[in-house]
Amino acid sequence: MCHILNIETSSTNCSVSLSKNGKLTSIMEENDEKYSHSTKLHLFIKDVLEESNINVNELSAVSVSKGPGSYTGLRIGVAAAKGLCFSLDIPLISISTLLILAKQVKVDSGYILPVLDSRRNEVYSAVYDHKFNLIENDSPVTLKKDSFKKYLKNNRVNLVGSGQNKCKDIISDSKNLIFFDSNTYPSSNEMSLLSFQKYQNADFENLAYFEPAYLKNFILDSLNH
Repeated sequence: MCHILNIETSSTNCSVSLSKNGKLTSIMEENDEKYSHSTKLHLFIKDVLEESNINVNELSAVSVSKGPGSYTGLRIGVAAAKGLCFSLDIPLISISTLLILAKQVKVDSGYILPVLDSRRNEVYSAVYDHKFNLIENDSPVTLKKDSFKKYLKNNRVNLVGSGQNKCKDIISDSKNLIFFDSNTYPSSNEMSLLSFQKYQNADFENLAYFEPAYLKNFILDSLNH
């Protein structure tokens, strides 16, 4: 039996879930603009374990959202995940925040473009096809009128995440842009199967050296806590 604790703290949404063999068994999350992860995270971990009647020593692995996203949020989540893995001697699994976000979109064609708001006219983005095959790696993108032109030319591009409004305001060729709920945030709800697949493939991180994927240097401002 494979029990994996999934931690997602890359945005204002503090989210923790427990999964068994790739299926969600319990989830606790709260979206707080004040970034209350430091006070909520360990309580949520305790709650999902109790709700599923699982002892912490029964965990097979811990999975964490690796970024991009909030600098402080990512550090809090990764520190908690690494601490548990060290103390329990279990593997650490990391998952791209943008893939977690992309998994909220279910379409039969076109592309999926997860976009997280960053500074000024920038977003963090990646490009997936409708089967979640990675087309373009996670990267910071400065938006322009012709951004993502090659994908928009003949295909629908499904946007998801906090950077959607910025894309809507800047990109001129928007007829093939499909907008998801702009209040959508990365959630550990989408991590269950992803983490289980990585567990089965023994795709683990080096506990001593793993760091979040910030993609850019930390700049303290209102958009990057």
